[in-house]
Amino acid sequence: MSSTSKPTSSENIIAQKFDRCLADLIVKSGVGFSAGVLASVILFRRRAWPVALGTGFGAGMAYADCDRSFNPARIPGTRIIPYSEVKKEGSS
Repeated sequence: MSSTSKPTSSENIIAQKFDRCLADLIVKSGVGFSAGVLASVILFRRRAWPVALGTGFGAGMAYADCDRSFNPARIPGTRIIPYSEVKKEGSS
């Protein structure tokens, strides 16, 4: 076996990110649903809105994480350096 690994294709990278996003959506929506059910039973006399609110919060958090995964420019504090600036710094 060689010590170098084969390059990963862009389709596989996107598929891995999508799979991670889907798993994150299922987990976070499930946690929000569970928290909503508990809040509904304990605090709000079995109303339906805490369940919907908790599920929506979970799905929204998963969406935000997925958005950051596919578009790293949306991460606060991240700066995208144009290629022309990188080329200038490399030649100096």
